[in-house]
Amino acid sequence: MEVWFLLTQVLILLAGSFLLGIAAERLKQSPIVGYLLAGILMGPWVFDRQAVSQLAELGVALLLFSIGLEFSFSRLKRMGAIALGGGTLQVIVTMLMFALGFYYFLPLGESSVLGAMVALSSTAVVMRVLSDRAEIDSPRGRNAMGILLLQDIAVVPLVIMVSMIGQGGSGQAIVPTLVKTVLACAGLILMFFILFHYLVPFILKKDTVHGSRDLLILLTILAAVGSAWLSHAVGLSPALGAFIAGMMLAESGFAGQLLSDIGSLRTLFVTLFFTSIGMLIDPQWFITHLHWIVAGLAGMLIGKVIIVYFIARLFKCSPVQSLATGITLAQIGEFSFVLATAAYGFGLFGDDMFKWIVSVTIMSILISPFMVTHATSVSRGILTRMSRHLVLFPGDVDMQQQREPERIFIIGFGPAGQKVADALLENKMTPAVIEMKPKTARMAQKRGLTVHMGDAASEDVLNHAGVTGACLVVVTIPDPRAARFIVETVRRIAPGATVIARGRYHIHNREIEKAGAHLIIDEENMVGEQLANAVLDCLSGTGNISCACSLPSLPEDARS
Repeated sequence: MEVWFLLTQVLILLAGSFLLGIAAERLKQSPIVGYLLAGILMGPWVFDRQAVSQLAELGVALLLFSIGLEFSFSRLKRMGAIALGGGTLQVIVTMLMFALGFYYFLPLGESSVLGAMVALSSTAVVMRVLSDRAEIDSPRGRNAMGILLLQDIAVVPLVIMVSMIGQGGSGQAIVPTLVKTVLACAGLILMFFILFHYLVPFILKKDTVHGSRDLLILLTILAAVGSAWLSHAVGLSPALGAFIAGMMLAESGFAGQLLSDIGSLRTLFVTLFFTSIGMLIDPQWFITHLHWIVAGLAGMLIGKVIIVYFIARLFKCSPVQSLATGITLAQIGEFSFVLATAAYGFGLFGDDMFKWIVSVTIMSILISPFMVTHATSVSRGILTRMSRHLVLFPGDVDMQQQREPERIFIIGFGPAGQKVADALLENKMTPAVIEMKPKTARMAQKRGLTVHMGDAASEDVLNHAGVTGACLVVVTIPDPRAARFIVETVRRIAPGATVIARGRYHIHNREIEKAGAHLIIDEENMVGEQLANAVLDCLSGTGNISCACSLPSLPEDARS
């Protein structure tokens, strides 16, 4: 009965999230806004909040697993110095500045925790809005993504810091805790290195597993949830274990497919995570203390914008892009709730302080989709009014002028895809390949091509591969239904790309054309033409084979 009671509450939350998520989308806002409102409105109907919160904790782990899959040292390097240096500097400076500000009112431990919370921004909201607006590859998008990655990494030491402060903070208490944590973390990393750098990629390369959609999904769920469980079992944060596992699998070549397979489960639990955050708000307390909430929100937003602006300028970003990056990252992030909950559990925060910081954080997340959407235009307006004229600096141009180098993608590396690749290589052009089968992928790798493993019918796989920045996409998949779906997805996420598709059966070509293909190579017409030419050559005696029948009077132009 308890299971069904919990399921009833989860269904209430999910139904409310769905309806309010639709409302948020209609208002051109992130669905996350709807999820938070669902938690606020549906909270009184949920009686077992602790059980829902425990389920929501898994959502944090799955979110970090997905972020880990997107994280790699090679990708971080491509983002430039602002990713590593700027991200690290942003976390440290923001935490110190706000900790000093809060220290005027609060003890050092509480002020340090609050400073750490303010230092984090919302990866879920920012990345979702930038992705929807196709601005991940804009200067602002790259700056924000690099800093967000470092913030997500910083969650781990910040959680450890909160635990140490909560357990007393004396040298004698800190050293054993620190040693234990470091040893557990080192052991976990070693275990995960063996599992996710060698064993899981080895299993994924087996055609038996990769050829079965069900087995692949099960293995992905096992890797994501299992890594969180292992981390919890050794006394560390489940989110930490999931992130490390995802980061190690990011180098395997299967990251795009894993992202796709974990997507539905992640959506379920991340939705519960945001609704559980909304449930933390006390509506009556919120209304009676609204003036303090607004004052705290304004101070934190303005402070973060200024700090990020000067850090971005330090790394030679233009004024407009620096200010736009600051506005984009001004909100307080979802992982701040992890720190707040830990601090509240240790007794560092009283009820009023906990309600205040939760209310400020939720308000910042509620307005952040609007801020991210209009960050660049607001930045231009502010700087124009301040200087009376706007000077453009290198990198301060529209996204379309500042994209990554355009690329050609071949989807499917069977015989048809191999012919296309060979022709491009002969003309000094190197395409990227998206392929599902490990054996076929190895053939592309032997040609020196970049290969992204996964099902191209998944939007997550295409996004991970970088199709959003493609100039030409060649779809060589023989299955007409799969080809139509892939073409449709490519045109949606990369509207500027030219799409050439293989049409195996004439009857399905109209559907592929409606999906958005610019050119369809009709196999049946091509085969028919080749057969007709072969027949005519045979009858005229000019072919490689002879025929007892002959048409000596056959006109020359009939064989052309």
